[in-house]
Amino acid sequence: MASHIGKLPVAIPAGVEASFKGQDFMAKGPKGSDSFTLPEGISGKVDGSQIILEPANEDRGTRANHGLSRAIIASIVEGVSKGFEKHLLVVGTGYRAAAKGKGLELSLGYSHTVSVDAPEGITYELPNANEIIVRGTNKQQVGQAAANIRKLRAPEPYKGKGIKYADEHILRKAGKAGK
Repeated sequence: MASHIGKLPVAIPAGVEASFKGQDFMAKGPKGSDSFTLPEGISGKVDGSQIILEPANEDRGTRANHGLSRAIIASIVEGVSKGFEKHLLVVGTGYRAAAKGKGLELSLGYSHTVSVDAPEGITYELPNANEIIVRGTNKQQVGQAAANIRKLRAPEPYKGKGIKYADEHILRKAGKAGK
């Protein structure tokens, strides 16, 4: 019984070059390049315009790595062709974001501004002072960079002030009951 996800082929879009060198997978596209080393027991090959991964045996760990490897390779191919982005909203009176070189400078109600430097391979875009778009080719790095920014002032449940994902819904609580 093979991995349901692992046995699906990964389509290679136009403009993306993919290759295997032993256990190392490399992809190069219009947005950049990325690589991944396949775990032990998984082999891969480029067959025309698709990537096929095959497990060496049917052990539980090998099946798990088969699906994991396929998912990682699929996100690498998507990242080098289209890229990934996360939208963050800065909500609150006086809360705002400003570009500072490659990084950000955030005013979040503290007595000081908070500076955030862009990690390697990540770019920040500010359509306005209350919106941040985190872009990059690596899905995990984009998510982590967005989570690090959100962590600086997570949304609170009473007024919803703080930094939240654009698609996130904040559960609101009732305030103190009056007399």
